[in-house]
Amino acid sequence: MSLVNDIVAKNRAGETVAIASVCTAQPDVLSASLLLARETGRPILIEATSNQVNQFGGYTGLTPEEFIAYVRTLAKNLNVDPALVVFGGDHLGPQVWRAEPAEVAMSHAKDLMRAYVEAGFTKIHLDCSEGCAGEPAQVDDDVSATRAAALAAVCEAYAPDASLISYVIGTEVPPPGGARANEVGQVITPTQPEHARHTLERHHAAFKAEDLLDAWDRVIGLVVQPGLEFSPTHIDRFDMSSPDELSTVLSDYPNISFEAHSTDYQFDDVYPELARRHFAIHKVGPALTFACRQALYALDGMSRWIDPNRSGSDLSNAMEKLMLKKPDSWHKHYEGDETELRLQRHFGYADRIRYYWPEPEAQKALSDLFGALTLSAPAPLIQQYFASDITERAKALEQAAGGWARALVWAQIQAALVPYLFGNNR
Repeated sequence: MSLVNDIVAKNRAGETVAIASVCTAQPDVLSASLLLARETGRPILIEATSNQVNQFGGYTGLTPEEFIAYVRTLAKNLNVDPALVVFGGDHLGPQVWRAEPAEVAMSHAKDLMRAYVEAGFTKIHLDCSEGCAGEPAQVDDDVSATRAAALAAVCEAYAPDASLISYVIGTEVPPPGGARANEVGQVITPTQPEHARHTLERHHAAFKAEDLLDAWDRVIGLVVQPGLEFSPTHIDRFDMSSPDELSTVLSDYPNISFEAHSTDYQFDDVYPELARRHFAIHKVGPALTFACRQALYALDGMSRWIDPNRSGSDLSNAMEKLMLKKPDSWHKHYEGDETELRLQRHFGYADRIRYYWPEPEAQKALSDLFGALTLSAPAPLIQQYFASDITERAKALEQAAGGWARALVWAQIQAALVPYLFGNNR
């Protein structure tokens, strides 16, 4: 039984357990997350989306095989037990090619599935919820289920060991990236039980029609909306007092739990409550890269006290220039006047700035920043910019991080991830 299946089984048996699904390719976030898994001995799910990583490279430039090799190298260098790391593929389906006709998009999606399972990804999110050219933005359960089953058939055919594959299905799926439109006050309605039940029934029928009942037995997750999300400037908080109307949907499916997307920025006590409601997989991404950016900007501010040649906003100025030069990754996601847009570019919960860190200009600015922070910083200066719990956590990370400055970045990231590691996840 895989680590994810084991956690799902324990969750369905009544234990308040879940696994954190870290969705990112950002190296500091990956490193900090891997080290937290090593520290706690708890497994972690590292996921790549079809936008980030695909057979053509995605926006990271990495194929599925290259992504796994990259993460495994990080884990090895950090002395992290590889048995603690599970690899997942998120939003795998025709989504990347949805501007194409369905037959073209699905052909690419099938190649995508083969590349993922052959590379070693074992937790597979079959996301066929979005329409292709000439179709509605969201297709119905029958279309989504038929396409999901067709993609599962590819996984079964090409996985080195199909018995190790775990599938996640669902049609009420937030878009990749995790943030909705910026509509403050919008009510986030939980998935209706009848909708979740219908989705399960139609997917079961589609798998059966494809003679994939063995694969159906390895469906371990259903993506539903628990009633939480976030926008660039607003967090939709989960209502802890809301009735649990969804759990009964799973009564006829003892091997299936729920998967929660967009769980970033929730209060700490939300995560065990979600687990009690049989959400066994909690996805997080922007909150971790947001924490990384927080720490980097704090170091930027500190740098002017250490290096008289720096202004304290060198990094943020470089990133602002870069984002204005290449607006494609943020301009459709933020709205407002020029001041509001400038603030959202840097501080929005959607954290669209994360797409710019691999750019040469950003890498040069980061290199300059860390180059200015080679000397030791006095404790009172660090305390001016970082909370005491971050500075304490950073002390244990300094050797692995190669210095105090990056250790503070990793500590800030870990602080955002720690709430996901509750209970006994082993």
